[in-house]
Amino acid sequence: MHRKYIMQITFPDGSKKEFEAKSKGIDVAMSISEGLARNALAVSLDGKLTDLATPIEKDVSIKIITLKDKEGLEIYRHSSAHIMALAVKRLYPNALLGFGPAIEDGFYYDFDNIELKNQDIEKIEVEMKKIISEKLPFVRKEISQKEARNIFKNDPYKREQIEKLGEKETLSCYQLGDLIDLCRGPHLPHSGFVKACKIIRLAGAYWLGDAKNKMLTRIYATSFPSKAELDAYLEMRRQAEERDHNKLGRELDLFITDKTIGQGLPLLTPKGTMIKMILERFIEDEEIRRGYVYTMTPLMAKSDLYKISGHWDHYRESMFILTGDGPDDLYALRPMTCPFQYSIYNRTKHSYRDLPVRYAETSTLFRNESSGEMHGLIRIRQFTLADGHIICRPDQLEDEFLGALDLISYVTKTLGLTGLTYRFSKWDPNNKAKYIDNTHAWESSQKILKAILDRTGLPYYEADGEAAFYGPKLDIQFKNVWGKEDTIITVQIDFSAAERFGMKYTDNDGSEKVPMIIHRSSIGCYERTIATLIEQYAGKFPFWLSPEQVRLLTINEEIGAFAETVATKIRDAGIRVKVDKRGETLGKKVLDAQQEYIPAIVTIGNKEKENGTVSVRTLDGKVMQGMALEEFISKCQDLNGTRNLVTSF
Repeated sequence: MHRKYIMQITFPDGSKKEFEAKSKGIDVAMSISEGLARNALAVSLDGKLTDLATPIEKDVSIKIITLKDKEGLEIYRHSSAHIMALAVKRLYPNALLGFGPAIEDGFYYDFDNIELKNQDIEKIEVEMKKIISEKLPFVRKEISQKEARNIFKNDPYKREQIEKLGEKETLSCYQLGDLIDLCRGPHLPHSGFVKACKIIRLAGAYWLGDAKNKMLTRIYATSFPSKAELDAYLEMRRQAEERDHNKLGRELDLFITDKTIGQGLPLLTPKGTMIKMILERFIEDEEIRRGYVYTMTPLMAKSDLYKISGHWDHYRESMFILTGDGPDDLYALRPMTCPFQYSIYNRTKHSYRDLPVRYAETSTLFRNESSGEMHGLIRIRQFTLADGHIICRPDQLEDEFLGALDLISYVTKTLGLTGLTYRFSKWDPNNKAKYIDNTHAWESSQKILKAILDRTGLPYYEADGEAAFYGPKLDIQFKNVWGKEDTIITVQIDFSAAERFGMKYTDNDGSEKVPMIIHRSSIGCYERTIATLIEQYAGKFPFWLSPEQVRLLTINEEIGAFAETVATKIRDAGIRVKVDKRGETLGKKVLDAQQEYIPAIVTIGNKEKENGTVSVRTLDGKVMQGMALEEFISKCQDLNGTRNLVTSF
């Protein structure tokens, strides 16, 4: 009698159970409960995700994946992307498919040979709902290279993917209705698992993210397990759109972009420039108070400098390279300030008593961001960084790192930034090409940084593969209005630069030692900080940060000259003011000032002129009539001096 092979399944809690060989994930889920089987989306076998219908061949550790798991939502949305692709193919049979992955808050699919407009979205959504109602199965198929080439012989994008995979024996693809696409999976059992989906927007995207390739049509969408969750997400998006710095910053005339100038090169208007200047003065004064000395260094350097620093080997793809007198005379616009400040350090000898040296610079930097990554003021190709480097003895490293964190804490609190998270970014020892190859130095510096972070009590989390190429770092993260984390400030330990640049100091025993280096910023990139502040305050900046703090409104034409005299007094007191002498009605002037979020709207007429008073209206609707001009100026000065976060008096 033929004996069936029995295999042992180990569950996450360590318990074990025997099953017949070739049992499927859905069988295992059903053995636990019908409820689990209904909610199961896929399984993880020894850490590898696969479909519920995949036969299990051997003893294995298993985890049933549901929507409660991060992987579950990703599978849910990846399957939703295939549903959308099928809908598009049904409506536009000649469309060619690019990639269609799940992303942080949804999914997208790229298409060629198709032109879509916003009015086409609804019919695609209708077709998606039809496919969902059909409960079409996702069928995995293992095919040979030859079969794949034949199936996709008329699809240049799939053929390119197939060739890049090399001579693999088999490729995996999934069929959903009439749609067949190359895919690793896993996928939902059938299309009916998707309960609520919505196309968000249309966009353009270069094939493989390369501007040299063809522009494809990208459809962004999302899906959720319930309509209520989808509705909540759409409401969040509506609110986010109202606060999005890329929209609000333009509406408030803080910055613009110009296609003839180039992508990732925003222009700050007078108002946006004023905010940047306010922030720069605040940071520079505070850093000088804390013992930093300022430098001013070139915007470019020969490739020789970057070869010493390691950027030429590890960061060259993100640099703008220039040619000098010949093909071998190469320069690069600087993506960082550090090697320039090292040269300043090396201009003279240093004793152990001279350390720490704290250099700072308001630096214009350049990074060759890809077109798909650039966004508003968040990711740009030219930006201004409050850059700085602390050169210290090893015994000073911890205190200096803590001092840098104290400065950051002071700055973020003064700006009113809340909801910050802290990421301990470590190297990936398996990615030697990305990092300086010195295992001992990495392990040692990460141990030091971990000890420092533990001492601070900050609630940090660890992230492998996020370190700078020269050392571990603490990234201070801020969630933008879309829920995406952006790094706004970084503090890093560098274990290699001092030695590379021959930096030394004479210790108390007369020997020469190599110092430690801390890379740090107190506020990060000024443009990104402005974007963060726009979204944090929805454009209603605290009084001290407002580019225009006071708007004087004249009631009639005759009062114009007096209003200018009042404006001069206010301006001489260090307050930013503008006079509105237009021939508009007072109501229109008030409305315009309110829509521009001017903190103090001041009305001046004959009565105010006679009494030496002003009538003040604030953004929160408070109206104060008959306030003495001197009292008003004093209140404004107090708000500026204390950097209070309020917009009103």
